[in-house]
Amino acid sequence: MSHSSLTTTKQLMVVISTVEQWFSLKSLPQHTSEEKHSQLTFSSLGSIQVCDLTVDGRLISLHYADLKQDMTEEDISQALVGCFKSCTDGISTFLLLIQGGYYTKRERRMIEILQAHFGAEALKYLVVLSLEDGNIADTLDDSLLDLINMCDGRYCRIPSSAAGDKLQALLEMVDYMLSENGVTGYTENMLAKARKRNTEDSAMSILRQKVQEAAEKEQAFEELVKLHEERRAKEMEELKAKHAEERKKEAAEKKQYETKREGLEEAVISHRAMLHLQMSATDDDDTNKISLILLGLSGSGKSSALNLILERAGNQYSINESGHEPPQSTLSCERKEVFAAGRKLILVDTPELWDEDGVEYLELVKDCLALSLPGPHVYLLVLQMGRFTQGECEMLGYLLKSFGRDFAEHAVVLFVRFDGNQHRPQKINDYVAGAHAALQGLIQKCGSRYYELNVTTSQNALSYPQVKDLLSGINKLVASHGGRSHAVKRFSVQELQERKKVIEEGKDGALEVNSLLRDA
Repeated sequence: MSHSSLTTTKQLMVVISTVEQWFSLKSLPQHTSEEKHSQLTFSSLGSIQVCDLTVDGRLISLHYADLKQDMTEEDISQALVGCFKSCTDGISTFLLLIQGGYYTKRERRMIEILQAHFGAEALKYLVVLSLEDGNIADTLDDSLLDLINMCDGRYCRIPSSAAGDKLQALLEMVDYMLSENGVTGYTENMLAKARKRNTEDSAMSILRQKVQEAAEKEQAFEELVKLHEERRAKEMEELKAKHAEERKKEAAEKKQYETKREGLEEAVISHRAMLHLQMSATDDDDTNKISLILLGLSGSGKSSALNLILERAGNQYSINESGHEPPQSTLSCERKEVFAAGRKLILVDTPELWDEDGVEYLELVKDCLALSLPGPHVYLLVLQMGRFTQGECEMLGYLLKSFGRDFAEHAVVLFVRFDGNQHRPQKINDYVAGAHAALQGLIQKCGSRYYELNVTTSQNALSYPQVKDLLSGINKLVASHGGRSHAVKRFSVQELQERKKVIEEGKDGALEVNSLLRDA
């Protein structure tokens, strides 16, 4: 069937939506202009509601089953199947209705049920339609973007003011989808295969569960047998010792002495083995840790960057714009932790580590190194994009004095972008290419390792891939050093560990004082 023949074919669509979106869709053609010649009729096939819509000579038949909020997954699946089976003539496709670009939990659940019971092929014939006659989302949710990507970009917006034009665009999108994926649309054969796969998957899941239960029972039985054997062996040893003592007292005393000596030796060996295991465990734990120290001048965005890295690395998203307000200036070194990709990520925020004359605050330097144990592995030099001052020009020299000449080998430059910098943000590579020679020199000394991070509300969606790229670059840098942390020779590990203990005890003491004041 050619693409032109599709335009004369009756389009049968299974509508997936809440009751509110269904009524909004049915009301759209009433707002079209007379020259569009839109007609619609309503009917029902049992519990299935049918809306036949004619747009410029094209016939669309929308089939909808009421999907109530309290319905179970099986009830929703049966409703969708019944709606699909009511499409006895024409081409069957699926139409997901959302309101104003908002992709709610109820709609995500419906799509998950569609995939589970109709198979992945259903997404090849799915179009997402946003009805926009009220509030409209500023940015699309990440989960909606993922769905649109799986649907090969089939996302259509229909404002009530121009419904006729947009309905025509919807039909063209459906025609192209069918010409690409098969003009028959979603068929009964596809549904039968999906159900067969579901049955096989369920049977395999039950089989795996039974195998796991059998393995657990076998392990429990083996442990019980081992316990009994150990108990019997112990009883036999005690019986032999008792008989030997009765036969000859001197031999028993000698035996007792030998047993005591062997027991002491075993205790020493066991203690050594335990210490070795503890040290090994500590080493293994440390290999799963990466610690970062954020360095820069006040106002560069260190704390904002740290908070955003914590959120994105921990897969957290703030929906409150006030959560993105610039934090207060950091007055002391602070340590934050988050698990990312099975590894603990330690981030240490710092204030400025030197005064206006370039004299370092030694205690702050020692604090940030102590809090970064077992690191630091990487130093993040935070610069505000669009600002490069004389102080930042001299910053690398101060850092080399504080952390050693090989500091730059473990450093990464992070550019932070705030709201209001530019209407259309400049690409980071273009910014670096046109930057001041001193800034370019700083980046080159740090191995040309630089990344950007948007801490804005308008560019919030960009921060997730940016944090992902930053963490990937950090992992590569750590791997290039064999996973070893940077050793600052001016402080010993023992000295830093003692300093960390003092800091932690100081925090515990402050919490205790605050608790006493509240109780008073």
